[in-house]
Amino acid sequence: MQAILVTSGNALPGLPPSPTPLLAVGDVTAARARAHGFSNVLSAGRDAAALAELAASRLSPTAGPLLLACGRSQGHAICGDLRARGFRVLRRVTYAAEPVRVFPDTASAALRGGDVHAAIFLSAETALIFKRLLPASLAPHLRDVMALAIGKSAAEALKALPWRQVRLAHTPKLDDVLALL
Repeated sequence: MQAILVTSGNALPGLPPSPTPLLAVGDVTAARARAHGFSNVLSAGRDAAALAELAASRLSPTAGPLLLACGRSQGHAICGDLRARGFRVLRRVTYAAEPVRVFPDTASAALRGGDVHAAIFLSAETALIFKRLLPASLAPHLRDVMALAIGKSAAEALKALPWRQVRLAHTPKLDDVLALL
C-alpha cells in the first residue's frame, strides 16, 4: 500500500497504526491520526477535492495502490477522481453513520419555542437529511434561524428552506463554521 487516505476522523478506529503515509482530509483529522499512532501524516487542509489534489501531487499512480478508509456510502467522488488520474484505489468502509429517521421531538420543540438561533451543518448529507425530515409545519419557524454550512454543497441543499440567512464557512473547518456565529 503506497498510502492511506482518510476523509474523516471517524475512519481511524478501524485502522491499525502504521508507518505507511496517511493523507487526511483536514487538520483535525490529521491530528486525530497522529494521536491514534500514525507517524507519517499529511493534511489536505480542506475537503475531499483537496485530498485528491494532495494525493496526486505527492504520490505516483505506479507506486502502488491507495487505501481509502471511509464511511458507508462515502468516498465515491474521491475514488473516481483518483482513478481518473491513473491511481488504483481500494475503498474500504470502516464505519457507518446512521441518520435519524424522524425529526427529533426536542428539535421540534426548540424550533416552535423560538429557542434556536443558528443551526450548524457539517456535511451536505446532514443538510439533505434535515431538509427531508423537517415537518412542513416547522418550516416557518426557520425564518428566525441562521443556517451555518461547512461547504458549498451543504449550503446549496439548505437554500430551499426559509432560513433567515444561509452562511457558508470561509474554509471547511469547524473553527470557520463557528466563526460565523
